[in-house]
Amino acid sequence: MIFETLLYQQNGHIGTLTINRPQALNSLNEQVLQELKSFADQIKSDNNIRVLIITGSGEKAFVAGADIKAMQQMTPAEAEAFSIAAQTAFNAIEELPFAVIAAVNGFALGGGCELALSCDIILASGKAKFGLPEVTLGLLPCFGGTQRLPRAIGLYKAREMVFSGEFYSAEACKDFGFVNHVFAPEELLNEAQKLAETIAARGPVAVAKAKQSLNTGFELHITDGLKQEAALFGELFTTEDHNEGIGAFIEKRNPDFKGN
Repeated sequence: MIFETLLYQQNGHIGTLTINRPQALNSLNEQVLQELKSFADQIKSDNNIRVLIITGSGEKAFVAGADIKAMQQMTPAEAEAFSIAAQTAFNAIEELPFAVIAAVNGFALGGGCELALSCDIILASGKAKFGLPEVTLGLLPCFGGTQRLPRAIGLYKAREMVFSGEFYSAEACKDFGFVNHVFAPEELLNEAQKLAETIAARGPVAVAKAKQSLNTGFELHITDGLKQEAALFGELFTTEDHNEGIGAFIEKRNPDFKGN
């Protein structure tokens, strides 16, 4: 896969996607969003990928937000279309059938924070800063921030972040509950790789079904969520991976999952 604003490399079952506009602090313009959507569409059917790490190029930024200059002359209709394009791209990331880890190495502001929120797990450098500063521009978060953030940390804390437009440290966001772990900058990608290797060693179909149960069940009444959980559990008994996993446990060996 070749893109102008993204870099991708794959090592075994783990892929690493880098937003690569360091001269613009990896800000999101229409091209980046189109390429993110295209990337997700291409990789979702790659059965060899079990974990995806997303990070930003350079040391300053994961993604510093949307490209403000590109937004300056937008009409209302164009602004709405821009929002929908970003939401579509981030939905495609969120719906990938494997674990996605955001390795936030610097500023994750506006669209950058919203991109991280579309990932399954967020790891951050101690130097990372998160924020949704759109209100300082007379705007509101429109790449999913007003929807994903309250689901992640609760409505009251989300209101504080959105209404204030302030920047928050990685440690503060860990306390809020949407950053999983904070590491020294030089250790971030190594730690992301370690976690990815741990997840990649698990049953990939099981991880995919667990992700489905978590993501969709969160929006359901618990009665319906439990029904879905049981149904997905039953589906796993049709897989070779379930035979391998249980067999390996009984035989006291490490499982060799094939993803089927």
